[in-house]
Amino acid sequence: MSDILIVDDERDIRELISDILRDEGFSTRLAANSDQAVAELNAAEPALMILDIWLKDSKMDGIDILKQVKRNNPDVPVVIISGHGNIEIAVAAIKQGAYDFIEKPFNIDQLLVVIRRAMETARLRRENATLKRGEARASEMLGNSAPFRRLREQLDKVAKSNGRVMLTGEPGAGKEIAARYVHAHSPRARDPFVTVPCATIEPDHMEEVLFGRETPERGIEPGLLEQAHGGVIYFDEVADMPLGTQPKILRVLTEQQFTRAGGTDKVRVDLRVISSTNRDLAAEIAAGRFRQELYDRLNVVPVAVPSLADRRDDIPMLAEHFIEGFHATQGLPLRALPEETCAALQAMAWPGNIRQLRNVIERVLILGDGTGPIQPSELETQNGGTTTGEALALGPQITSLALREARELFEREYLLAQINRFGGNISRTAQFVGMERSALHRKLKSLGVVGGMRVEEEVMGK
Repeated sequence: MSDILIVDDERDIRELISDILRDEGFSTRLAANSDQAVAELNAAEPALMILDIWLKDSKMDGIDILKQVKRNNPDVPVVIISGHGNIEIAVAAIKQGAYDFIEKPFNIDQLLVVIRRAMETARLRRENATLKRGEARASEMLGNSAPFRRLREQLDKVAKSNGRVMLTGEPGAGKEIAARYVHAHSPRARDPFVTVPCATIEPDHMEEVLFGRETPERGIEPGLLEQAHGGVIYFDEVADMPLGTQPKILRVLTEQQFTRAGGTDKVRVDLRVISSTNRDLAAEIAAGRFRQELYDRLNVVPVAVPSLADRRDDIPMLAEHFIEGFHATQGLPLRALPEETCAALQAMAWPGNIRQLRNVIERVLILGDGTGPIQPSELETQNGGTTTGEALALGPQITSLALREARELFEREYLLAQINRFGGNISRTAQFVGMERSALHRKLKSLGVVGGMRVEEEVMGK
């Protein structure tokens, strides 16, 4: 962002500064009085403002404009210039939040140095605020499966545009990571990424959290929308947004401005909006819990995030990534993942998706024995023995069966687990279990399994 607003009542000065800055690669806008300056600020927030103290034929002087800018556009650095400079004016300007004060006639090199320093300071301040909010988490996406590659291709296309994105998928599938990936690979990557956790904000406080507030006692308290200015606002689980807040968000999307609670001034924002949900929003709309107009505004580019069950090939890579991460951040053992343990991980059911996998790996590293390779038995202990089939412990289900039936039950569940592990790929399953592809087909048919799915007749009836 290199857009500079120049406010000076002398046309020659405005145009001279503009020509110099354009030669240096900046874009500029010009204003001759306070009305024009306010109009330009409301149209779009500049990266920096050069402001003359004395403005003829204006309702406000430079100090008044400075106060308004620091109130409504606090992130915009302001460089004050004046041909009537004195120590008192300079001190007053700095106290009101000006970055620096330059007296006319000014040295061009000095002006350029001040401008570049002011813009760099503003950039660092924004990055520091982002870090303090804890929003600068990694946006790295890991995987090599076909569903994952399709997802990343979609996100790469989406990142280049400014279109609103609706991410859908199961809880824990990685929707927020996908949103961060879009932000990190977009032209807004150096600007804020702010999350709105719609499911955890109290409905009565939602509007105050989003829009901020103004009170005589505490002054201006920016909301999340204002904090995200220039960057991305991410509505996590947007279906949980209170019905009363939805039309106000719709208005923000339409007008790109809002009023803080308790305030009167319009606050303009430049935002890219990304939303996510694990619900069927069409059903929510039919039930009267979500507004059709808001859905239409948010769902410009729909992107489905695959579940972990749809990308089992990625599980070993993700597990190793988590092991390395926990070793680096918590000092947990850097344990290896043998092939049989990877196979066990791929065969498990993961209703909690990537979040559940991460939790299981962390528990294994904390509670597991030693620093040697992770054994499949440790996974059963930490994940409750949950697999894609039914548990085959020697309980009444097994002990009540004849040997032939028990063997068939084991073979069926084992082969189903392997088929699921390899995403329904019969050739890869056959290779792993040590059978010819045709022999595996015959075995599946004899066990009542067709196309990787069991025939439902038995188990419920026998």
